[in-house]
Amino acid sequence: MEPDANDKAASAFGRLFEIVRRLRAPDGCPWDRAQSPHTLRGNLIEETYEAISAIEEGDEENLREELGDLLLVLTMIAYMKEQEGAFTVEAVLEHISAKLIRRHPHVFGDARKETPAEVIEQWDHIKENLEGKKPKRSALERLPRTLPPLERAHEIQRQVAKVGFDWDGVEPVWDKLAEEIGELREAAGRGDPRRAEEELGDLLFTVVNLGRLMELDPTLALNGTNQKFIARFQELERRLATQGLSPKQAGLERMDALWNQIKAEG
Repeated sequence: MEPDANDKAASAFGRLFEIVRRLRAPDGCPWDRAQSPHTLRGNLIEETYEAISAIEEGDEENLREELGDLLLVLTMIAYMKEQEGAFTVEAVLEHISAKLIRRHPHVFGDARKETPAEVIEQWDHIKENLEGKKPKRSALERLPRTLPPLERAHEIQRQVAKVGFDWDGVEPVWDKLAEEIGELREAAGRGDPRRAEEELGDLLFTVVNLGRLMELDPTLALNGTNQKFIARFQELERRLATQGLSPKQAGLERMDALWNQIKAEG
């Protein structure tokens, strides 16, 4: 009988796991054997962002590859911990499976929840009352320390908003944004770099708040802008090269005109 999709997926993951075990074996790959969870932190972040870029670009073939790369890093780190005796890969998979079933009684049980907000409320209730997780002493108690500043600002705001410390809407934040821009200009005009740095931080924090209230993820927004800038600048370099010029040779005025042309073309 032909195996169904579930059997094929399980078999494929089993094959990946066996390959990882072989790479980490005493006679495996020297590079893979030299890695640790600590050394793979950068790979974990890089592969995550590459998968995000593939999603944003609608590139299904690239997304398939990037998700595979991400699964490889995750499996590698989990197996490293199994080798250390900390926990097994099986335990990782069983734990997340059990947690998903336990926290979705409206899917795997008799509970009824109709909205995402009701599901989140139930999720938090199960964590604290059924799983015995202690209620947080502070809304920011479990904030991940390793988050990059932009993501950390977003998570800070998201957590305090849950306990009611939030703007009434988007409109007041526009006024706050204008206020912060003015304070940054004033600090810069005084030639006070430390004050200017502080005001720049306040401005960025406010921009993150604005994005959150507009239901826009600031990290994804900035990542998209970065990718767009790279694509446009590389096209600028290509067009200058056809004229036998480098960016430095072309000068700012010529580059600015060409940039606007590329931007207008979409």
